[in-house]
Amino acid sequence: MQLAQSIRTNARGIALCLALALPAWLLGKQFEVVGGPVFAILIGMAVALFLRSRDTAALETGIKYTSKKVLQYAVILLGFGLNLAQIAQVGATSLPIIISTITTSLVIAFILCRTLKIPSKISTLVGVGSSICGGSAIAATAPVIDADDEEIAQAISVIFLFNIIAALIFPALGGMLGLTNEGFGLFAGTAVNDTSSVTAAASAWDGMHPGANTLDTATIVKLTRTLAIIPITLALAVLQLRRAKKAAAAGGTESAGTFSLKKIFPYFIIFFVLASVITTVFALPSTVTAPVKELSKFFIVMAMAAIGLNTDLVKLVRTGGKPILMGLCCWVGIAAVSLGMQHMLDIW
Repeated sequence: MQLAQSIRTNARGIALCLALALPAWLLGKQFEVVGGPVFAILIGMAVALFLRSRDTAALETGIKYTSKKVLQYAVILLGFGLNLAQIAQVGATSLPIIISTITTSLVIAFILCRTLKIPSKISTLVGVGSSICGGSAIAATAPVIDADDEEIAQAISVIFLFNIIAALIFPALGGMLGLTNEGFGLFAGTAVNDTSSVTAAASAWDGMHPGANTLDTATIVKLTRTLAIIPITLALAVLQLRRAKKAAAAGGTESAGTFSLKKIFPYFIIFFVLASVITTVFALPSTVTAPVKELSKFFIVMAMAAIGLNTDLVKLVRTGGKPILMGLCCWVGIAAVSLGMQHMLDIW
C-alpha cells in the first residue's frame, strides 16, 4: 500500500526515467560491452541540459525516488540470480583469488583516497565497484554511504571505461600469457569489473578457442564475487555509524547518542540474501529467475537514467581525472593479483 502511494506521488519523475531507460536498455542489448546503465546515464545527462529548472522541480521527487528506491529494488531482485549451492560447488576454488583481488582493490582505493585527496565516497564506490561487481556493487553501496548522484555517475563512468578496455584486450592478453581455459575463466571472473564485460571477454575467448566453454566458469566466479556485497555493505553501515557518532561528539552536541545502526542499516541487503536463499532452497528454474534478473537489470538502467538527470556534466568532466587514475590503479592491481594467485595455486 505504501509502495503504491509512493509511486503515485512520484509518478511524473518515474515516468520520465522509464521513458529514458527504454532506449538505453535497447542500446545496451545491441552494445553489451557498453551496457544499458552507461547509455542511461549519458541520455539522462543529455536530457538534463535541455530541461528548465521549473521542469526539474516538478519532476524532482520522482527522479530522486528512482535513483534511490528503485536502485534498492534492483539489488533485491539481483538476489534471485544467485544459486548459493551452485556457487559453493564451483566458486569455492576461486575464493582465495576473489578475496585477494577484493582486498587489493580496497587497499589501493584507501591509499589513493588519502594520498591524492579524492573524496571518500567516490573512492569507496570506485574501490567497491572495481573489486566486486561493477554497477551492481555501486548500486548496493551508494545508499549505505549516502552517495549523491554525481558521485555515483562518476564511479559508474570510471568502471565503464575499464570494462571496455578489459573486454577488448583480456582475451588476447590471456592467449599471450598462455592461460588455460580454466585459468582464463578465473581471470575474467575475478579481474573484470562488470558482469556484462565478464561475459563479453569470456565469449570472445570461447570464440578464439572452440569448445573451451569458459563462459560458465567466468560467470559463476563472477556471481561468487557478487556475494561480497553482503559483508562489504554491512561493514560500511557500521563505519558510517561510527563516523556519525564521532562527528556529533566532536561538535559537542547532544545528538551523539541519537545515531543508531537501525537508521542506516541496509535492510534491502537482507531481502537480497533472502532472494538468494529462496532461489537455492526451492531450486528455482531459469524460466523463473531469468525474467526477474532482467527486471533487476532494467531497474538499474532506470536508476542510472535518474542519476544522469541529476548529474552536472561539466563538473563530472572537470573532476574526473583523479577517480580515473584510481580506477586504473585498482584495475591493474586486481589483474596482477589474479594472475599472481593463479600462478601460486598452480592453476595457470
